[in-house]
Amino acid sequence: MRLPEKLHKKIKKRKDSNALRILYKQKNLIDFSSNDYLGFASAKTIFDKTHRLMIEKRMQKNGATGSRLLSGNHTLYVEAERILADVHHAEEALIFNSGYDANVGFFSSIPQRGDVIFYDELIHASIRDGMQMSNAKSYKFKHNDIEDLKFLIERHRNVKSDQEIYIVTESVFSMDGDSPDLKSLIAFCQKYDYHLIVDEAHAIGLFGDNGVGLLQKLRLENQVFARINTFGKALGCHGAVILGSNDLKTYLVNFCRSFIYTTSLPPHSIATIQMAYEELQYTSEIEKLIENITFFIGELKSKHLISKFIQSNSAIHCCIISGNNNVKRVASKIQEKGFDVKPILSPTVPQGKERLRFCLHSYNSKEEISEVLELLATFVGI
Repeated sequence: MRLPEKLHKKIKKRKDSNALRILYKQKNLIDFSSNDYLGFASAKTIFDKTHRLMIEKRMQKNGATGSRLLSGNHTLYVEAERILADVHHAEEALIFNSGYDANVGFFSSIPQRGDVIFYDELIHASIRDGMQMSNAKSYKFKHNDIEDLKFLIERHRNVKSDQEIYIVTESVFSMDGDSPDLKSLIAFCQKYDYHLIVDEAHAIGLFGDNGVGLLQKLRLENQVFARINTFGKALGCHGAVILGSNDLKTYLVNFCRSFIYTTSLPPHSIATIQMAYEELQYTSEIEKLIENITFFIGELKSKHLISKFIQSNSAIHCCIISGNNNVKRVASKIQEKGFDVKPILSPTVPQGKERLRFCLHSYNSKEEISEVLELLATFVGI
């Protein structure tokens, strides 16, 4: 069938700006691009324990058989949500099929007509998509700028109505690797009874005791309206969870369309989540990852690259190389030397803020880190 001409024009525009996305075949390169920060995606211990748990629970099933409100609410779900609530000091937990499903479902169903959402301008696309499906109005504030947030709220709030205000941020931003001032943001929200939602996708597995997240590291977990954690990054598996009150879970089960109208995750996926969390309790990989982050930052300083990078203490470190052509050229040269470092292009990031995104892992060696940064210094002309 013919693709409409207006769609052909959009593809051509992407090609003309050298921003066309394609699906690359996996290459045997040294990993500086995946979200598998702790190596859990390939951990044989998690694989084997998951299989044993399935056998013990007599859950030899390939699929869930339906949505959780029909036939898909198998016993492992109940156990996993109790574990997640306990580990993350939450009243309740609700598992979703993905981080995208969780964010789209939450922001399309929770804020109501007349409410207002204020979101960090660098918030994840899944949150933006959820807000577009909502009946609430939404406004973006400057990245990690609480003063701009205060200005926008003062400008757009309606004090004479029953309007609710929702504020959205990430504890670690996926394309910058930096973090907001969560303590100040929470204090502000508490003062005016605003609802704060924090996406912790890239904080889980690194921050806090046993990688429980940045909010728990700061002991702020019970001072936010909702937390959204995903399992596809450091935990190396699939799915996501929304953490919050019992009332919040009840509402989502009744009104969240991405939860209600989808086949639930199969038992094997839920068993993998349980075993990944068990692995977090005693793994040494978190310490190795922290060591590599510290070493990486030290190498940036010694190689005079620090000014080209966005400041970050997370596993994500980004070197700004303006222009799609420029950043793709440098990425290609580094890949030719055996290192998988991906360019992040506009429009994924703002034009002029294109970048190389280095994802660090517990299994990267110090030699690999030094070599890839030496190549970067060469190719960007340091």
